[in-house]
Amino acid sequence: MKQFNVTGMSCAACSARVEKAVLGVDGVTSCSVNLLTNSMSVEGGGEGAIIAAVRDAGYGASLKGENALADDDELDRVARNEKKNMIMRLVASLVFLLPLMYLSMGHVMWGWPLPLSMDRYPLAVAVTELLLTTAVLVINQKFFINGFKGATKGAPNMDTLVALGAGASYLWSVYLIYVMVTLMTNGNYIEHHRYLHEMYFESAAMILTLITVGKLLETVAKGKTTSAIKGLMKLTPKIATVERDGKEVEILSKEVTRGDTFIVKPGESVPVDGIVVDGNSAVDESALTGESLPVEKTVGAKVYAGTINTSGYIRCEATSIGEDTAMAQIVKLVSDAAASKAPIAKVADRVAGIFAPVVLLIAFVTTIIWLFVNNSLGYALERGISVLVISCPCALGLATPVAIMAGSGVGARNGALFKSATALEVLGGCKTVVLDKTGTLTNGTPGVTDVIPIARSEEELLRLAYSVEKRSEHPLARAVVEYAEQRGAVAFDVSGFSALVGSGVECYSTDTGERLLGVSYKYAKEKVELPDSVADYYEALASAGKTPLVFIEGNTVAGIIAVADTLKDDAAAAVDELRALGVRPVMLTGDNAVTAGAIAEKLGGIEFIADVLPDGKEEVVRALKKDGRVAMVGDGINDAPALVRADVGIAIGNGTDIAIDSADVVLMRPTLLQLSGAIRLSRATLRIIHENLFWAFIYNTLGIPLAAGAFIALLGWELTPMFGAAAMSLSSFCVVTNALRLNLRRTFVKGNATDGKNHKKYDKTNIYTIKEQEKMEKIIKVEGMMCPHCEAHVKSALEAISGVESAVASHKEGTVTVTLSGPVDQQALVDAIVGAGYKVV
Repeated sequence: MKQFNVTGMSCAACSARVEKAVLGVDGVTSCSVNLLTNSMSVEGGGEGAIIAAVRDAGYGASLKGENALADDDELDRVARNEKKNMIMRLVASLVFLLPLMYLSMGHVMWGWPLPLSMDRYPLAVAVTELLLTTAVLVINQKFFINGFKGATKGAPNMDTLVALGAGASYLWSVYLIYVMVTLMTNGNYIEHHRYLHEMYFESAAMILTLITVGKLLETVAKGKTTSAIKGLMKLTPKIATVERDGKEVEILSKEVTRGDTFIVKPGESVPVDGIVVDGNSAVDESALTGESLPVEKTVGAKVYAGTINTSGYIRCEATSIGEDTAMAQIVKLVSDAAASKAPIAKVADRVAGIFAPVVLLIAFVTTIIWLFVNNSLGYALERGISVLVISCPCALGLATPVAIMAGSGVGARNGALFKSATALEVLGGCKTVVLDKTGTLTNGTPGVTDVIPIARSEEELLRLAYSVEKRSEHPLARAVVEYAEQRGAVAFDVSGFSALVGSGVECYSTDTGERLLGVSYKYAKEKVELPDSVADYYEALASAGKTPLVFIEGNTVAGIIAVADTLKDDAAAAVDELRALGVRPVMLTGDNAVTAGAIAEKLGGIEFIADVLPDGKEEVVRALKKDGRVAMVGDGINDAPALVRADVGIAIGNGTDIAIDSADVVLMRPTLLQLSGAIRLSRATLRIIHENLFWAFIYNTLGIPLAAGAFIALLGWELTPMFGAAAMSLSSFCVVTNALRLNLRRTFVKGNATDGKNHKKYDKTNIYTIKEQEKMEKIIKVEGMMCPHCEAHVKSALEAISGVESAVASHKEGTVTVTLSGPVDQQALVDAIVGAGYKVV
């Protein structure tokens, strides 16, 4: 995706024109133009052809530089200069407008006195008005230049409408001066005086001045919507202190290179990303993660550019510089999100693309109609000019991007990064949130909880487990290895190591040649005849939410080691907040149903999908999408297919995961409480967009007929060009200001997750695993089965139910696994088992 800067755009019609021109370039597959940030994102096509297409459309374009921060600095400088020029134009316009208004309104309408006996010479008054108005037109010539360019390119825009309105007023008034001269030449001194009342010099000057006021207010408000990005950009210090030849030297932060040793003293900001090599401190990372409490940093800890060292003297080695720093990537993500286009914006874009031509047609028809009805060219022109100046394509064009920019900024300040406008719009509408268990709901760092020797001693079991798991990278294996090392276990040599996907590991003893296994209970049961005690141990451990690993030497079960990953402290609160928002939380895990059920119970009976292999997560998300939009929360690496399949993929991390390509949203802190805040922010942003679009459409729907005089006969309502210009100016300002309300909403406050809805309590017996897209397995605990005959009895009773494809009963495990080919009432399954003489636990 290539990023471009676009200059010369003044309204949504301009952005629509640019977008249409670029989409016509060979090889371009998508194009998104953002009026707010004057930027453009293009997929495909050559850079030269794209820039040429924009220039042919009447606008300027340049490729964004590799250094986005420097590029944005330059854009900020240009914006400041533009604002300064706008203020100067406004002041200069007022200098000429005020005496003009005194002449046209004060003297002509109210009889205020004039110097040099000008009141005796109406033509002198008219010529003075002409000179003053001409000065205002010259000062605001930008409207005429841009408007003329747009018209000649076949793409009239807001500037075209303003230029036509002011220009028509000016030219009509100039024509009346010639009429006055003709009357005076013929000696008709009385008649020529009344033409002062029919001139619109003050309207021409006032229109341009009021539009400039509106543009200035709009620019100020737009600047506030981008304040989040600017604030982030300013966090990184310009100067860094580095060690050179054993001395501390101050250099520009951009001159720091990887491997340099830099120093951060108390109160200073970290200049680049790095690793602490000496000292300890507490660093404020709130700008990066939204976490208000400082984070302790010791040797080996990572520090990030833009964070603040609150205490202690630390020396660090630079690891990431420039565009590679976490802060720079955050700025890029927020900028890209603002430059992208939300799906809802397409409606406004379609309207804006034809808005200006339609308004021109309406103004022309209005003028013709009033010319026949009123028989006065001056009055007819007034109505047509009013239509031109009240029409506001800007409000339509800004309705969505200002809200997206404001929402992205609020999210960035709170550690929730939206990669696109689409993600910001869609997240709030997700009905289901799939939560990966490990690392999302749990701390992701399992530890050994139980060591149960069976055919070997505890020492021999640990040695075997250490040898088997030492080469595995699985988190459960690492937990076993760390525990064995702490207990002083010594590994023996193994060969033929292989990972059994979703089941465990396998290898062979170099000394004896026997096969060694460290596997799940389910896999062990399929491969080896297990003692009855193993099932009892498994049941007890799994029901406590622990994961039993069975270690086998040859065909002998050496023992069981149980590992557990503890829930995060705020996991249950986060799930409660999701429910309060009307969102259905579903836990996704590779654990067996019993273990998953124990964890789900601690989360208040959350729904869960268990026994899912890594390659099956995407399948689960696809199946859940049948019930509505789905958001998936995972680590962004192992869960990449599921994150992409979901309507919104969400990565949860600690600041190092911001570059995860598969996620649409990145939560910078390793806490789920940010998720509910992100959902509330999405809903608030979409609500603001709806409000902006509503008022933009209503404004133009009511304003244009009012300016055209549609309500004069019915209600006596009439709108002059000056009031039309004022209304147009304020409309865009109001749209931008409305978006700024997002900064006042407390969307990321814990416990503020209610939307006033009633939510049901989820059925804790809803334990299932999706094996195929159209099939479901239910695991039911049953008491009373004593032998294979009992199993067959239960099996036949369940398979007699319509929708039950198969039933596998186990009297040893006390469970029945039912495979469903369609929806089956839970109670029907329970009644069938009870009817067969057994009890459902």
